[in-house]
Amino acid sequence: MVSRVTTVAFQGIEAKPVDVQVQIGPGQVAFTIVGLPDKAVGESRERVRAALLASGLALPAKRVTVNLAPADLPKEGSHFDLPIALALMAAMGALPSADLEGYVVLGELALDGTVSPVAGVLPAAIGANALGKGLICPAACGAEAAWADPDMALIAPGSLIQLANHFKGTQMLSRPAPRLGGAPGALPDLAEVRGQETAKRALEIAAAGGHNLLMIGPPGAGKSMLASRLPSILPPLSPKELLEVSMVASIAGELADGRLSDRRPFRAPHHSASMAALVGGGIKARPGEVSLAHNGILFLDELPEFQPQVLDGLRQPLESGETVIVRANHRTSYPSRVQLIAAMNPCRCGHAGEPGHVCRRGERCASEYQARLSGPLLDRIDLRIEVPAVSAADLMGGSGTGESSATVAARVSAARRLQASRYAALGAAARTNAQADSRLIEEVARPDAAGLDLLQGAAERLHLSARGYHRVLKVARTLADLDAAENVSRVHLAEALSYRGAALERSPA
Repeated sequence: MVSRVTTVAFQGIEAKPVDVQVQIGPGQVAFTIVGLPDKAVGESRERVRAALLASGLALPAKRVTVNLAPADLPKEGSHFDLPIALALMAAMGALPSADLEGYVVLGELALDGTVSPVAGVLPAAIGANALGKGLICPAACGAEAAWADPDMALIAPGSLIQLANHFKGTQMLSRPAPRLGGAPGALPDLAEVRGQETAKRALEIAAAGGHNLLMIGPPGAGKSMLASRLPSILPPLSPKELLEVSMVASIAGELADGRLSDRRPFRAPHHSASMAALVGGGIKARPGEVSLAHNGILFLDELPEFQPQVLDGLRQPLESGETVIVRANHRTSYPSRVQLIAAMNPCRCGHAGEPGHVCRRGERCASEYQARLSGPLLDRIDLRIEVPAVSAADLMGGSGTGESSATVAARVSAARRLQASRYAALGAAARTNAQADSRLIEEVARPDAAGLDLLQGAAERLHLSARGYHRVLKVARTLADLDAAENVSRVHLAEALSYRGAALERSPA
């Protein structure tokens, strides 16, 4: 007789159903797992054996065969422990097989029989709900799974014994409740930034339209300070965005205590990050920083210090909003729709172009440093601004503060509502101007005659590519939305073109 339990294998954030089949039969005493398991799944033999023994059950002195079907789908991770153990208990008669048919099961087992937390419970719960089944998961992950569906059958045991007693009716486990993250700490406020009015204006535009932004300036000018205040003017995640972000975080094992937060992700990897760390990949094709920042901000400080091939690996995710990782035996994709905020010095010494500064290396200091950034990557950045140094005298002489983050956030939120309603009325999937495709942005950002003349002349002078042309239209449409204007005018296009200027082409003084 073969007992069966359903579990899942993950391909990106998608949970593929896996049938765990267990047969106990005559033959040489052995415990074999087949079906393309990785090392962690193969080692589950010893964890399952010890957990059953700690729960008062011993494996029979027979041949035990575990098949994970479909056999050609790679099985990775420790979450196969609990479904294997439950299928074994059903085959031994310790649990009724019929009780397990309506559930998808996942969880790691400790040697004492406790059920340890695993990654990917939220996508597994959504996959189980799509199959019309309930979910059995570790107690520590119950709050995370509860977000999938309030009417879904959900059991979150702390140990094998608790689960067995639940099915026997001697210890009923209550359904976990979904939990939000605790009250988040206050975000840094934009009012704390002295001066830098142009940079703060660019930051507001970037937030309103979801545009990529590059800040260029000497050390200590406040580039990182400005970037850290961008989350304070962004609107919270919508329910759909929250689910997408949480599924990626769940796969990466970064949902603390199963609590979800509506605050947009802000990821700031160090410039020593590898391709696998930034874009994703590795032996198990895990999500990288660009996917963990989905629907949020990816901040790259000291941009030219990153390896050029690593930065160029961001070109596809920035364009398509998706990271595709291809291996010999499978293909994995993760959502990666991010807002790239980057900061850099104008040269290696950091002071090119400052009055009175003369670099001993001459023009090579700036040209060689900036040459580490490829043209195709820069072409994907909508806004490029210079952030000049703020003198100590300006800091000491400043009396008042600028606009608070709450004030700017209100304007950003109003502009985003205009964009959402516009694209919803057109039946488009885009939610912000930055996400609109070329056909759509030409329709909603059609300039007037004066603006068209300006754009034609600027396109020739700045040598705009087709992508650059459409990105200028996107920024102009955002500027019009901030002004609550129905049409894109010449003044909007002029300001959008000013942010597309040749900020990287200036030579050191």
